[in-house]
Amino acid sequence: MLLFLQRPSVCFSLQGILNDTTVGIFRNCEELRLRRASIRFCPVSAEAFRLALCPHRLQELDASWVSGGLTGADIVSGLASNLECRSSLQRLSLNGLHLDWESLMEDGGTHVGFSSLQGLRTLSLANTDLTDAVLEDVCSLPQLESLDISCTVVSKLTALLDCKSTLKSLIAHRLRQLDMSPTGLFFVFSQLHALRHLDFSDDHITSDDSDGRDGDETVRQLLEGIPQVLPTLVSLDISGRKRITEAAVRAFVEARAGLVFMGLLATGASSSDVLTSQKNLKVTGEANENQVCEALRRYRDRECFTREALIHLYNLITDIDTPRPDMLKLVLGGMQSHPTSLHVHLVATACVFNLTTRDLAEAMPISLLSSTVNQLLYAMKTFPNHQQVQKNCLLALCSDYILQDVPFDKYLAAMLVINWLSRHEDPILQRMAVAVISILVAKLSTEETAQLSEDVSIMKQLLAIVQQKAMVGVVDSTLKFALSALWNLTDEMPTAARNFIECKGMELYEEVLESYYGEPSIEQKVLGLLNNIAEVEVLQDDLFEENLLEHILGLLQDSQVEVGVRYFAGGILAQLASRPEAWTLSAELLTAILKQLHASIMTWTQLEREMVSYRSFHPFYPLLQTGQPSGVQLWAVWAIHLVCSQNASHYSSMLEKEGVTELLKALAAHPDTHGDIKGLSDSILRMLEQHGGDTGPQNS
Repeated sequence: MLLFLQRPSVCFSLQGILNDTTVGIFRNCEELRLRRASIRFCPVSAEAFRLALCPHRLQELDASWVSGGLTGADIVSGLASNLECRSSLQRLSLNGLHLDWESLMEDGGTHVGFSSLQGLRTLSLANTDLTDAVLEDVCSLPQLESLDISCTVVSKLTALLDCKSTLKSLIAHRLRQLDMSPTGLFFVFSQLHALRHLDFSDDHITSDDSDGRDGDETVRQLLEGIPQVLPTLVSLDISGRKRITEAAVRAFVEARAGLVFMGLLATGASSSDVLTSQKNLKVTGEANENQVCEALRRYRDRECFTREALIHLYNLITDIDTPRPDMLKLVLGGMQSHPTSLHVHLVATACVFNLTTRDLAEAMPISLLSSTVNQLLYAMKTFPNHQQVQKNCLLALCSDYILQDVPFDKYLAAMLVINWLSRHEDPILQRMAVAVISILVAKLSTEETAQLSEDVSIMKQLLAIVQQKAMVGVVDSTLKFALSALWNLTDEMPTAARNFIECKGMELYEEVLESYYGEPSIEQKVLGLLNNIAEVEVLQDDLFEENLLEHILGLLQDSQVEVGVRYFAGGILAQLASRPEAWTLSAELLTAILKQLHASIMTWTQLEREMVSYRSFHPFYPLLQTGQPSGVQLWAVWAIHLVCSQNASHYSSMLEKEGVTELLKALAAHPDTHGDIKGLSDSILRMLEQHGGDTGPQNS
C-alpha cells in the first residue's frame, strides 16, 4: 500500500502489511490528512475502508484487486458519504473488483453512484462486472477525461456520447460482449471530438475468427476514414485486431502528422516503412526489436500481448552476443506481472537463458540478475511438472557466474533442482542438475547444509548417479559433480556422513577407489569425503577396514601420485592414527602409517592452485596436541600452511577465533616438537601477523 499525506514530500510505503488492523492508524483525519492512497491487492474490509479512508479529502484512490470482500459499491457509497470527497476525488481505480451495483441504496433521497463523485476525471473499471446501466451513470460525470472499461461485459457504447466533449482517453480492450454494428460503433467513436487516445485492441489468442468481427470492421473504417474523424487523436491501439492491412495503416499514419503511438502487435500490419520514418511515433508490433520491446513495456499487464511479444523477442535473441540488460528487465517484468501464467513463463524462461548464456550474464547488473534468478526459482516451484519450463530454468541456472557471484536463495534452488533430479533421467539435464547442486551445496550456510543433509533421499540420488557411472567405468563431468556434491554435503555434517554410510556409500567408494586408480580427479573427491567421515570419531570404526587403509597408505607413499590425492589420503590416516586407543587393526599397520605420514609429507611440493577450503579448523584440534605423533601433527600443520599461503586474509581471523593460533604457538614452543613441524608452525604464525584482523566469509 502507498499512502500519501497532504505534503507531497511525505510518503508512507506499507507494502505487504496493510490490513484491517494497520489501516486503522489513519482514522484520525485531523492528524493524518491523506490525499492519495493505493490499497491495491490489500485485504481490507468495507468497514475498515469506511472508517479509515472515507473521512479524508482524497484526490486519488487506487483500490484495484482489493481482497477482503470490499466491493465497488462499498467504495463509491463510502466516498460519497463524505461531501468534501464528492468534489475532491479526481482519480479512482477499481480494476478487478466486483462492483455489486445492485446493493447501492438511496442516500437521503439522492441516488448514489459514480455520478455522485462530481470531481472525477479519471476512472478505471477494467476486469469488473460493469454493465450498460452503470456505464450510463459513469458517462454522466461532467469532468470525465479518462475511462478504462477493458475486459468488462458492456454491450453498448452509446453512453459515451454523453461525455463526448470531455473524454480524452478511452481504453476498451477486449470487450467480448460488445453488441453493436460497425456503423453504430464508428458513429460513437466519430463523435468523441476531444479523444486523444483510443485503445480498441483485442485478445487474439482466446478469440476465434468470428469473435470481434464487428470491432475489426469498425477499426478498418477508422483507419480508412477521413482525418476529420477523431481529429485530435494522437494515440491508437488496435493490437490483436484482424483483417488490418498495411495500406490502411499507411493511409492513417500519413494523414495524421501528430500521431505519437500506434499499437499493431499481432495484426500483421506493423512492417510498413511509414512506421519507421516517423521519428516521434512509437509502435508496438513484431517487425523489429524496437516494436517488440515497446510491446513488452506497454502491455506488461496484458497476458495475451506479453506472451506474443516474448515469442517475437525469443526469435530476435536466439544468437545474441551483446549484453542486453534492458531486454532482461522487460522479460522479468512480464514474468512478475503474470506469476501463474504457464504460457508467459514457458517463453520468458527461454528468453532469460538466451540473454544470460555464455558470458552475457557478467555484464548484467547484479540486482537485475538476482531478481531474475529468484523469478526462475518461483517458476520452478509454480510449474513443477512442466518439463520444458524446468529445463529452461535449469539451463539458465547452470552458469558459474550466476551460481558463484549472484545473490539468491541458494537453499531453495538446491531443493528445487534436487526434486527435479529425482524425477528425470535425461543424461544432459542430469549433468547440469548435478553440477548446479554441487556448486549450491558448497554455498549453503552450515545450518542450511545440516537441514539438507537430513534428507536421506538426496544422498541416495547422488550415490545412484555415482554407481551408474562407476558400473561402466566412465569419467565424465556428471560423475565428478556428483562426487563433489557428496563431498560438500558431508563436510562437518555428521548426520550426512552417517546417512552416507547407511546408504552403502562406503562399499561403493571402496570399489570406486580401486576401479578409478590413477584418475586423480576422481580419487581426490572420494578421499575428500572419506576425510569428512574420518573427522567424526563415532564413525571412524567404519573406516577400519584393512584393505581400504592399505590402499590409502599406498596412495600416500606413491611419489607418482598427485600431491592433491596424497594430501587427502594423509588426512584420513592422520585422523585415524590420532586415536591409538581406538585402533582395531594390526599394530604394524599403525606404525607404518605414522612413519610414512612424516616421510611422505616432507616430499610434497607447495600447491599453487586452491585445492581445498575449510568451514572451520575444529577437526584439527586433536591433531595439533603436543602429545600426538609427529606424522599426525605434520599433516595438520602442512594443511593449515597450505590454505593460509593461498588465502591468509580469509583464514587468519578464523584461526585466531577458534584458538588454533594458540595450539600452533604451543607446538612451536614445545621441546619435543619435531623441527619440521616447528618450522611450518613459525611460518604460519608469521603469515598471521602480516594479516592480523583481516576477515572473510566462510564457505566450504
